[in-house]
Amino acid sequence: AAFISIQAFPALLDLPQDLEVSAVSCGSRHTAVITRGGELYTWGWGKYGQLGHGNNVSSDQARRVEQLVAEGLWVEEVVCGPWTTYVRV
Repeated sequence: AAFISIQAFPALLDLPQDLEVSAVSCGSRHTAVITRGGELYTWGWGKYGQLGHGNNVSSDQARRVEQLVAEGLWVEEVVCGPWTTYVRV
């Protein structure tokens, strides 16, 4: 099982090159951001599939949710719950 660190204080995050974030939401152990280009990136604890990558894998690195890109969907809003992520496209 992957170890996901818990960050109690704000910290800088390296996102893939040239991404501009327009919105962010934090769950109890995961985070999601929307880029100005309408893409969703998530990271953190993924045990219940809340990262949206089609699996239950956790990640310390921000990863783009490829399923939304593949379907040509533009993300407009994201809200993270304790073990869920709600996305409006």
